[in-house]
Amino acid sequence: MEKFDVIIIGSGQAGTPLAKRLSKEGKRIALVESDFVGGTCVNYGCTPTKTLVGSAKVIFQSQNATKYGITLNNNAPDFQLINQQKNKVVTHSREGLEKSLFEDPNINFFHGKGSFSGHKQIRVEFADSSDIFITASLIFINTGTRDRIPEIKGLTGVNYLTSKTLLTLEHLPKKLLIIGGGYVALEFSQIFSRLGSQVTIIEQSAKLLPKEDDDVGSMITQILTAEGVKIITDAVVNSVSSNADESIQIELSSGEKPFTISGTHVLVATGRIPNTETLNLSKSNIPMDGRGFIPVNDYLETTEAGIYALGDVKGGPAFTHVSYHDYLVVADHLFGKKTSTIRDRLIPYCVFIDPELGRIGITEKEARERNLNFSIAKMDASSIARAVETDETIGFVKAIVDHNTKKILGVAALCAGGGEFMSILQIAMLGGLTYDQLRDTMFAHPTYAEAINNLFNPAHLKPGISS
Repeated sequence: MEKFDVIIIGSGQAGTPLAKRLSKEGKRIALVESDFVGGTCVNYGCTPTKTLVGSAKVIFQSQNATKYGITLNNNAPDFQLINQQKNKVVTHSREGLEKSLFEDPNINFFHGKGSFSGHKQIRVEFADSSDIFITASLIFINTGTRDRIPEIKGLTGVNYLTSKTLLTLEHLPKKLLIIGGGYVALEFSQIFSRLGSQVTIIEQSAKLLPKEDDDVGSMITQILTAEGVKIITDAVVNSVSSNADESIQIELSSGEKPFTISGTHVLVATGRIPNTETLNLSKSNIPMDGRGFIPVNDYLETTEAGIYALGDVKGGPAFTHVSYHDYLVVADHLFGKKTSTIRDRLIPYCVFIDPELGRIGITEKEARERNLNFSIAKMDASSIARAVETDETIGFVKAIVDHNTKKILGVAALCAGGGEFMSILQIAMLGGLTYDQLRDTMFAHPTYAEAINNLFNPAHLKPGISS
């Protein structure tokens, strides 16, 4: 059994920077990865999908170019070239990470599956079924999550797609059916609709994004519907089957009676589950919760001292930036002032439809449920000068503010540049600025940021009514 100072299982957005930091501290590291370096974000998540978002937006703008005085041939997009661009960006990102890891003399990379064989002992199984055993006093688990496949009659008998396999298609789906209406489903629905697919979303809830405020879900529904995406809500999928011509048929119930829809491809986008079942965590006495996630304390340490879980595998919001911040917390806990913690983190997130949704803090719905004394500042994107000038006036910006302290409690920016707009208010929240301080601050003209002046104008502020 070979001994290391540190073992990291998984090279995602927490594991990779942690390996580099530990190397700088002079530690000898074993980095175990069963797939590509970079984890879901680089290979199957943020990097490829946001590249597709960019391509889809260019296509959408070109198809509407005549209103700007530009005449273009309205040819169908070249799906192969779009894929090539996506793969180019992914490869560039991954190869950069590989170079930084493989050239580090303190990092020993093992391309295989890691699992516990004893307390702080790891078995690494390689593709040829050979294995090695390694041990370390510090172990970090960064194995992430994968698509959850629901138990639907007939589903396993069809060639269904996941968020991972959808990205490997060589030909554009003619009719794409999406089971699920969450963030992943929404992004893919608009991407493939703009690329030329006929897209249908099947969502079991009564409306899209039920955890968001009603106006957010309604506006997103309007945006996607206007672009031709069909949305079926309050729907239960009863069965899935293949026809003789290899098309896919879904029997579902929505309302009073069942009906059937068909398509050429079906994407299952019904959430994620943790990659923990093959880790043999019991060998090191590490418990899992009822959903298979690994419980941790405020510093990401499991119940076993010296063994940590970072990123999506520990549960909670599954975002790349959360995983990276997990690394910062652990690094501070091990080598810093020990002031960083995951407790009460202010977690932002974005949904990269067009226009995008930037979100942070509490919703209006949550403010009412908590019986807070709050006010709502809301402004249509059509009131933003820069949005008018660039012809991107769809959406709105909304902030929830404490009526007494005037501090910002939450933001929903569903507009062009919504993520960046939200981030400005995030900084204000971190700094404890009040909305009137922001209202009276000078921003450059014409920018989206200057819309903050108008957002908190008394004309846009209305008192909230708690339930």
